[in-house]
Amino acid sequence: MSEDPETARQIAELARDSRPLLVLDVDEVVLEFIRPFTGYIGTLNLELRPNSFRLHGNIFDHETQTAVPNERVAELIEAFFHVQADWQTAPAGAAEAVGTLAGKAEIVLLTAMPHRHRATRRALLDRLGFPYPLLTTEQAKGPAIRQLRGEHPRPVAFVDDLAHNLVSARTSVADAHLFHLMAHTQLRALMPALPEGIVAAEDWPDAAPKIAEALDL
Repeated sequence: MSEDPETARQIAELARDSRPLLVLDVDEVVLEFIRPFTGYIGTLNLELRPNSFRLHGNIFDHETQTAVPNERVAELIEAFFHVQADWQTAPAGAAEAVGTLAGKAEIVLLTAMPHRHRATRRALLDRLGFPYPLLTTEQAKGPAIRQLRGEHPRPVAFVDDLAHNLVSARTSVADAHLFHLMAHTQLRALMPALPEGIVAAEDWPDAAPKIAEALDL
């Protein structure tokens, strides 16, 4: 898996830390994405019909009753990132739960999105109570987590809503503790079975004690 040079640059700016490392995805983990995105596309006369665990192929035009092309879905996601601060909120209890872990662990937010949206997301996270370092990446997340860990053999936990990101982390950091968390329960119900070794969490009150135990906090 290749490294994202801009992500590596962002990591190099962080202070060295020897505490246990907790890496958190952003969308559907510390910020809701599906619910506000659905509201946003509703203003464009579009509707998400979650028939499978994906956005592509499941967004329909109210007028024509047909699925919008994949290229249009990508455009909608890009447009949403421009207005994310007007729509996205944190899942219930997320800021408080993460806060309970912050005193004994280094917490880093790792979001898969174009780097150009980093400043907007940074301001939104600060406003919602997540003042932790934010990294953006346009490549696989595993190499970034490996670089974040550094040479110190400290325990690592990673929370994400997508299995392929968790598998990427395991490929790069074999002993990482992996947790699946997804705020949108309806879409989560359509998710394929998680790969072995990934711990599922229902919400943040469920996830926080499991993470604390894994990192021996």
